[in-house]
Amino acid sequence: MLRLCVALQAAGGLRLWMALAVAAAALGSCAGPTLLSKEQARAIETHERALAPHAEAIQRSIRESGELGGLAFLDADRRPVVLPGKSASDAWRRYVTSPGGEKPARGTLPPMMTFVYRADVPKAPETVSVASLEEQQALLTTQAAADAELRTELARIGERLDAVRRETAESVRAAEQKSEASVAEARAELQAELQRSVTSLGALADELAAARRFMLQTAQLGWLNHELTVENTSGIRRAAATSQELSSHAAKLADSIRQLSDNLANELKELATRLESIETGVNRIK
Repeated sequence: MLRLCVALQAAGGLRLWMALAVAAAALGSCAGPTLLSKEQARAIETHERALAPHAEAIQRSIRESGELGGLAFLDADRRPVVLPGKSASDAWRRYVTSPGGEKPARGTLPPMMTFVYRADVPKAPETVSVASLEEQQALLTTQAAADAELRTELARIGERLDAVRRETAESVRAAEQKSEASVAEARAELQAELQRSVTSLGALADELAAARRFMLQTAQLGWLNHELTVENTSGIRRAAATSQELSSHAAKLADSIRQLSDNLANELKELATRLESIETGVNRIK
């Protein structure tokens, strides 16, 4: 972009300088008689008087060319020569760019020429110097070369910008593909981790359920033991009725067993309650 801006600025400055130079040359060539020296004025007058007898031939050449006018002058043999064109500078440009065999030699041209308009164009003839026409043509050639160089540089810059744009697009696509692959991989890893967590929770729940069943079975056995103890206590009491000697010992033993049974029953109840609470918590986790 920096090279493009510099090229545009340089081209803009060059075109402005050329335009000013062309305008100055045109003003010089079209200046009024008050800005000419006496020698220049006499040379122009002499040149126009020499062309006057050939006015009909000059107009015929202009009509045959189909142009707006032409640069008229006399060759070394005093014959009229017309270089057709839309203006003095256009006629000179055509003369310079035409093939060598179809135009007068540069050394045979006079220092002054007159651009004569077609008879139906209401404009006076304009006398210009060959030097000014050459300066204008040189400026136009320089400007054309600068324009061609600028177009070439702009084309190179455009190609480089297109290449940079393509490289950027490819980099963006590669980055997007890499990002999508990373996201997909992370998603797969997360899903696998969640699956492992669910499996672990399921195994823990199974273990807790098995522990609960074991504790419930233990509690049931405790209750059965309590029932058996109660029955044994009743049997001991009945046996105490038949044996007074053993009644006191049996009574004490029965009381001790009853207390142990009550304590065990309470503990088993508390254990069952806790197991139910644990099972409820595990079900909530599922």
